Amino acid sequence: MSQTVRQLKFGLFLQAAGHHVAGWRHHEAQAGSENFELIQQLAQTAERAKFDMVFLADGLTTSPDSPASVVARFEPITLLAALSKVTERIGLAVTASTTYYEPFNLARLLASVDLLSRGRAAWNVVTTSTLSAAQNFNRDQHEEHGIRYERAEEFVEVVKGLWDSWEEDPYIVNKTTGDYIDRNKLHTLNHAGKYYSVKGPLNVTRSPQGHPVVIQAGSSDTGQDLAARIGEVVFTAQQTLEEAQLFYSSLKGRLQQYGRSPEHLLILPGLLPVIGKTEREARDKYEYLQSFVDDSRAIASLSERFQFDLSGYSLDDQLPDIPESNGRKSRPQLLLNLARREGLTLRQLYKEVAGARGHRIVVGTPVQIADHIEKWFAGNGADGFNIMPPYVPGGLEDFVDGVIPELQSRGLFRTEYEGRTLRENLGLPIPVNRYTRVETK
Repeated sequence: MSQTVRQLKFGLFLQAAGHHVAGWRHHEAQAGSENFELIQQLAQTAERAKFDMVFLADGLTTSPDSPASVVARFEPITLLAALSKVTERIGLAVTASTTYYEPFNLARLLASVDLLSRGRAAWNVVTTSTLSAAQNFNRDQHEEHGIRYERAEEFVEVVKGLWDSWEEDPYIVNKTTGDYIDRNKLHTLNHAGKYYSVKGPLNVTRSPQGHPVVIQAGSSDTGQDLAARIGEVVFTAQQTLEEAQLFYSSLKGRLQQYGRSPEHLLILPGLLPVIGKTEREARDKYEYLQSFVDDSRAIASLSERFQFDLSGYSLDDQLPDIPESNGRKSRPQLLLNLARREGLTLRQLYKEVAGARGHRIVVGTPVQIADHIEKWFAGNGADGFNIMPPYVPGGLEDFVDGVIPELQSRGLFRTEYEGRTLRENLGLPIPVNRYTRVETK
């Protein structure tokens, strides 16, 4: 199912208050993380542009000081179920934590969305990096990083095993004989592992794409190993083409040891585009957004991101040496590298974080944005991008109406969807049911 001509893949990283921390303050912005009509509009705009998927991040904590985009938001799996009824072709990707779910519950929820959407669901596997999340789940502290990833690997295997509970076309529904299902096509998992004991079978059947696409977002060495084993799409943050190429080569180079083909894992860095009819207009728009950034919470925000107390430092100080924490790994290192490379003060680093949280920011005309995308794509730094509009809906519309046609004219992006399932559009194979595979040997 891999395409003969390599083309870009795009996700819309969907936040209904925009990705820039002050995007909601833009005079043309709408804002409302719990505004379903706006979220629906954004998903449908992305579908009009033939994006591969919309992607919902998630968090399990909040506070009055949280950014507008995440201070309150819908539970994402139920939101995807709603979006499945107002879209037709675009994929529906959601973040769900292996640390704070049980495999059976999550397998059932995601399989249900996959069926409701007729094969368009995807699961972004995370282990949760926010330390305070533990206190919302009857725990005093977060599990150690290595343990979280070890549990995650087993968690995913259990979920995929449950998704194989049913082979294709299990329904007989013979009113004469009284047979409703083919009993030979229902299988019990009976998993007993180091962390999980799950009997099964799952009480949701397979979708037209087999099961949801598996996404992984960890860029640490441990995260890359997990992605190489289980990931079909990888979300990442890279600041330079050289860094992106190293990550791309490192991750794809790990696939062979797991019997996987490089084209069956797609790497999509985050990209925040600020677009104007001229370069000057684009830069003015970016500076306008930056003018709303309030650095009164800069120290607290950076302390949270690095999980290191920076309260003893001035905003005009350079970033000190920071020890590795038990939470996030790759993103703090990316920000540390950025600060060192650019010689940024804490204030300057915070303004970068406010813009895109460590993801690449590109400011320019539609042609300049397309040039950047093509350079990374052709240079094997990315298979596509997760687009992060700084504000909505205008920031997304600028990309859809300006950049997408430019990429289509270069033959780099589709003009029509290849199929109806997410796997068809991404060029990913349908997973073979393990029980069918055994029977056909």
